[in-house]
Amino acid sequence: MSTPAPVRLASADIWRGLVMFLMMAEVFHLGQMAKVFPDSDVWKFLGYHQSHAEWRGCTLHDLIQPSFSFLVGVALPFSLASRAALGQSVLRLAAHALWRSLILIGLGIFLRSTHAGRTNFTFEDTLTQIGLGYPLLWLLGRSTRAVQVVGFAAILVSYFAFFAAWPLPPDDFDWKAVGVSDSWRHPEGFAAHWDKNSNPAWAFDVRLLNEFPREKPFTHNGGGYATLSFIPTLATMILGLLAGGFLRTETTDVRRFAALVLSGIVLLGVGHLLDATGVCPSVKRIWTPAWVLVSGGWCLLIFALLFGIVDGLGWQRWGFFFRVIGTNSIVAYVGSHLIEDFLISTFRIHLGNGVFGTFGPEYAPVVRGAMVMSVYWLILLWMYRRRIFIRV
Repeated sequence: MSTPAPVRLASADIWRGLVMFLMMAEVFHLGQMAKVFPDSDVWKFLGYHQSHAEWRGCTLHDLIQPSFSFLVGVALPFSLASRAALGQSVLRLAAHALWRSLILIGLGIFLRSTHAGRTNFTFEDTLTQIGLGYPLLWLLGRSTRAVQVVGFAAILVSYFAFFAAWPLPPDDFDWKAVGVSDSWRHPEGFAAHWDKNSNPAWAFDVRLLNEFPREKPFTHNGGGYATLSFIPTLATMILGLLAGGFLRTETTDVRRFAALVLSGIVLLGVGHLLDATGVCPSVKRIWTPAWVLVSGGWCLLIFALLFGIVDGLGWQRWGFFFRVIGTNSIVAYVGSHLIEDFLISTFRIHLGNGVFGTFGPEYAPVVRGAMVMSVYWLILLWMYRRRIFIRV
């Protein structure tokens, strides 16, 4: 027997909150704790998964951005259905999608400029990447599932071909000039087409970003991130769109769960195979097609687990902590970039410089992080209780 399509996914709110919590948890500086306790496997493990893979590979922290992007796609079918029920015109819906895109792009640039001497026109921030692809996602959201699948595949194939056709750097290429050290482990063979700051996305940014006013000419991004990653990020959002659309169909929760799990396993397998064979390395920093599949596979499996527990079995109370964060995800995201220094200064002013060393100086990062996190969550709880939800 089929069951009605859910009106709103509690699991999506909880997962969104979990993702934002992982971002906010940077205030614990677990990598610093790993250095303080170099012999501790626990701190090493936590520190590793609170950092990004240097190039190929995947940590828990690497899954934050694809999860957030995936959830944008998941939410869109529900949003479109809700607005259609209110009788909003196509023109109004299109204007809202465009406005949301511009706001997200502007917020991303703003956050990347907070510690700069002038506006830092750069487009690799998560919000900016989502904003750049959102109008196309909205158009696909109004299309059939077949069109969405074709769009997903077309992005992966064309982006793969774009990198594969780009000429490899010459033997005398100045790697240091683009921020690549002598100790860098360069991909070998065909995988070299996806090396750091020598690929077409890097070349595009050298051309594009120098068209904007800058403190100094742009030569490279230190982490290898690129503007054009918004294209494969759109593929990640389309994957979420497909998942969200499927969950709105009239079928049983068991079939929904099984389909998400099976799809996740298939994408993970294909993505890892492409990486292992060197056909296309899995690199989050330039969002390679293999990374779309690997991270998308993880997203589907995580979503399946949470959907089964929260929406299927109805076990929601355990996720209240994360739901408070997830229902105000934009506030959580922006605040995670802005609030830490302010709260630390406030604690020092009112509680004294030694407050963070209560359990010894070596634990100061964790104590400081716990205090910042607690205050920030209480602010979000206050907003939640008063139903103050900031949405774009």
